[in-house]
Amino acid sequence: MPSEMYDFCSLATPDYNYTLVIKAQGTVLEDTSKNQSTNLADDDTEEVITHSDKSIFWVSWDWSLLTEANSGIIFDLYHDNAKAKGIARTFKWLSYDGHTYVVRFDCKLKRTIRLCTQFGISGIVLKIKGRIAD
Repeated sequence: MPSEMYDFCSLATPDYNYTLVIKAQGTVLEDTSKNQSTNLADDDTEEVITHSDKSIFWVSWDWSLLTEANSGIIFDLYHDNAKAKGIARTFKWLSYDGHTYVVRFDCKLKRTIRLCTQFGISGIVLKIKGRIAD
């Protein structure tokens, strides 16, 4: 069985009990990292320091075409202080891989409105904070 983000996330509880179910569109980028730093010595030897064994994940994509209603749901989720409060609070997200993650926005929200009838949101970045048990 192939490995996925879910395999490396611990259980988490969201700040705001809401699940974002609007499907990602187009190309989805999974950006991953470890909390590590490298010290380089004068003789070109390296020392890698691992600050945590936890993996860090971000997921990003563009919503090129949304209904006005779905655009409004995302806009409200981002801006409402009782909900996501911009990048401050976590919520649940039903991912393209079928799992539910606890996430927070890690971006500015950029909404496009073409011809006053076609809505899109570009540059969505979600930081994965954990997972909900399947």
